[in-house]
Amino acid sequence: MTAEIQHTIDAVWRMESAKLIAGLTRIVGDIGMAEDFAQDALVAALDRWPASGVPDNPAAWLMGTAKHRAIDHLRRSKMLERKHEEIGRELADWQDAAATDIDEAIDDHVGDDLLRLIFTTCHPVLSTDARAALTLRLLGGLTSAEIARAFLSTEPTIQQRIVRAKKTLADAKVPFEVPRGSDLDARLASVLEVIYLVFNEGYSATSGDDWVRPNLCEDAMRLGRVLAELQPREPEVHGLVALMEIQASRLRARTDAAGKPVLLLEQDRGRWDHVLIRRGLTAIARARSLGQEPGPYLLQAEIAACHARAGTASETDWARIAGLYGELAQIMPTPVVELNRAVAIGMANGPAAGLALADRLLSEKSMARYHLLPSVRGDFLAKLGRNDEARAEFLRAAELTQNAREREMLLERAAGQAN
Repeated sequence: MTAEIQHTIDAVWRMESAKLIAGLTRIVGDIGMAEDFAQDALVAALDRWPASGVPDNPAAWLMGTAKHRAIDHLRRSKMLERKHEEIGRELADWQDAAATDIDEAIDDHVGDDLLRLIFTTCHPVLSTDARAALTLRLLGGLTSAEIARAFLSTEPTIQQRIVRAKKTLADAKVPFEVPRGSDLDARLASVLEVIYLVFNEGYSATSGDDWVRPNLCEDAMRLGRVLAELQPREPEVHGLVALMEIQASRLRARTDAAGKPVLLLEQDRGRWDHVLIRRGLTAIARARSLGQEPGPYLLQAEIAACHARAGTASETDWARIAGLYGELAQIMPTPVVELNRAVAIGMANGPAAGLALADRLLSEKSMARYHLLPSVRGDFLAKLGRNDEARAEFLRAAELTQNAREREMLLERAAGQAN
């Protein structure tokens, strides 16, 4: 197999696996089984494409192959009669699979199997951590190692969590559907959390060779926009949409021509997408118009808006950002929020003030392997002229990160502290 074909297969799988699993779950009614059929299709592609070449529509090829395997399973399981009408519709869809996008074959009140998959994996029968891990696996296409990084957990723990979650859903016979009414409201917070975790993996990849993965951001934003139409009176939905839109506006500026990371304060703001910024600001106004106390997503969106409104880095209202992080810490008192508040305090009141806050987090067990803590401390130490200490912190951060691009940047920052 050539490196080019391998790269193509990997890319197609990353982009299409979630749609594949979602569509298959609608057919077989079991998430674990659907993932198995999707994997079977991937194995078939690895076997055939090197000889036959990559098909014109690789996503449709994978879906068609996986669906045929699903039908074979239904026949063997004597379930075909019960599924006859549904499968007949699927067979009709396959006729045009090469010419149509898979999503166009979906027609329900939401119009998106991916959204159904999210609500299924976010069912209350699962713990919050299990919901998020399973959804990141199935919709984000992330490995267990990547999810472990996102959760500040270990890979074996995440693997066990995912296996148990799929079994729990199967045993409970959780339906593949978007809930309605009070059931929808009850599951919404978990869904928002998961969507944002998927977005964050695209915005700042936890591992691999790429600093950003825009496809994940786009999927998360699309799902968020659909949710906003489903729940127009829920400010936190609009807050999440706003947060994602404004953050996504920076994607083009987050890397240079060679794909190397560019930090926020060093970005060319002329490359920011001002259409996305306007959409985000509109979503903030829509959330605020509902007259409720702001939740964590709306507060984070307003923090992002402070950056978006600043024409240059020096014009950033860091005092307001620090205040917003203070409000956020009241309703979401986590070490990561405190670390971000330390950054804002450091920018508003000087590096010594920021370092003092960051140092309080050194005893937090959950932060022991969180690479951004030594990275932030290194930045403050460098500004204070404590170069040797800064260098040690940047090296520590480089050791902890699993992202190749980020590691290169941190090593460069460490080298820059030489006396």
